[in-house]
Amino acid sequence: MRDHLIAVDVGTGSARAGVVTRDGQLLARREHPIEMRVEGDDIAEYSSEEIWSATAIAVRTTLTAAGITPDRIAAIAFDATCSLVLRDTEGAPLVLNPEGAHAFDTIAWLDHRAIGEADEVSATRHPVLSHSGELISPEMQIPKLMWLKRHRPDLWTRAGHFFDLADFLTWKASGSTARSLNTLSSKWTFRSHEKTGWATDFLAATGLEDLIEKGGLPQTAVAVGHAVGHLTIRAAAELGLDPGIPVAAGMVDAYAGALGVLGPAASDPDQLARQAALIGGTSSCLISFAPEPHFGRSLWGPFKDAVIPDQWLVEAGQSATGGLLNHLIRIHSAGGEPTTDKHQTIIARIRDLRAIEGAAFAARLNVLPDFHGNRSPFADPSMYGVISGLTLDPSFDGLCRIYWRACVAIALGLRQILDHMRERGFTPERLHLTGGHVKNPLLVELYGDVTGCDLMLPKTDDAVLIGNAINAAMAGGLYGSLAEAGAAMIPEPAIRKPDPATRPRYDRDYARFKAMQRHRAELDAM
Repeated sequence: MRDHLIAVDVGTGSARAGVVTRDGQLLARREHPIEMRVEGDDIAEYSSEEIWSATAIAVRTTLTAAGITPDRIAAIAFDATCSLVLRDTEGAPLVLNPEGAHAFDTIAWLDHRAIGEADEVSATRHPVLSHSGELISPEMQIPKLMWLKRHRPDLWTRAGHFFDLADFLTWKASGSTARSLNTLSSKWTFRSHEKTGWATDFLAATGLEDLIEKGGLPQTAVAVGHAVGHLTIRAAAELGLDPGIPVAAGMVDAYAGALGVLGPAASDPDQLARQAALIGGTSSCLISFAPEPHFGRSLWGPFKDAVIPDQWLVEAGQSATGGLLNHLIRIHSAGGEPTTDKHQTIIARIRDLRAIEGAAFAARLNVLPDFHGNRSPFADPSMYGVISGLTLDPSFDGLCRIYWRACVAIALGLRQILDHMRERGFTPERLHLTGGHVKNPLLVELYGDVTGCDLMLPKTDDAVLIGNAINAAMAGGLYGSLAEAGAAMIPEPAIRKPDPATRPRYDRDYARFKAMQRHRAELDAM
């Protein structure tokens, strides 16, 4: 009986796979690292073939760990970061940089080489941009493709397929070049709510009038919960699965996480509108849904039907959260490699120091967390971070103080985003936290106390994989809708209420946070 699902999540540093039962139990999860080539502050690239190999290893090993045979698998689904995969007319990699054993043909989501092109797109003021916060981010695909056409015309001439990473994975699995409505609408300026999805005048204005041809891009897209095709014999052999099972439409990783925590509310628009998903990892995404479109500067969206039918999705975010904490550990003399154990050691020491010093702990340290630009509410990828209140302290406790205040700053940034969204018609009262930040008790505490929201903590080990499994469950025919699958596969979360006693302290921190932003702007203007 085919009553299990394979969910694959390709993040910034690894490919993870899980075996999930039809009632949402994650039986096993395995991951395999992927290499990212980094050059300076702006260049970050992957090898898509290495990503596929890592995916295959993760799937095979998690099947073994779960003790499940391939004949029990009903469907497979993939989510991934919104990285850009480049392929020629024969489907072979268009190599940006041959280095070592890998051919780097994929521009990573966090790559900012196209900041100049993004500014040019934003300057067009085309109506399409109302669905990307009035501006476009260099993390989206249009600026990256402009950069490619200008700076690597040799590759553009040979191009035959441009894929969002999730769509590349479904292509490798099924052989189908169909694209997901989830990826095209959110990262490629495809308008699912219009009769003609592509705004050809916009593409012409950006110099990409030949993009649809060069990228092999379709005029229609496949919704979440539907299959783009079926697993090929070759892919089945590589993944250790049976050929012929449905391959669900791909998803952006954050949106899989949103489905994995908000799925039970999908059938109730009023309930759904009062909740938001907070997906915390290297960066953080805040995702809300509404039955009507809401627009706002720096908000990505609204995107109709991007995940849940008849709902408009809006995303806000922070470019560096977990990535910022890793960075601070690396650059501090008492830091080193930011391993999980290192983070936990720092967190444990912060608990001790807070118990000793109380609210005075590191109170004069203040941080602006925009070390990789600002997505929301400023939509400025060139914005920089600030640490105020440093001393000559090189000790481990000194690192702990900076780490704690960076966590506070991340939560203050979230509070500012929520204020920005509420001014534009959103009404989130509960935050559903998922991703790696669930394992950081400092962030769990601060997200609730700083924002004043109820924090909903999933009882699953990995809501991103569960959201992707919901996608697979509908595509595989186990359930008739995403709402039905969500209700069956997601248990009630635990609730953490904010501590009202902390409110005056964090109100003061928030006032300082905004004052620092004003001072930063004043310095930039001089």
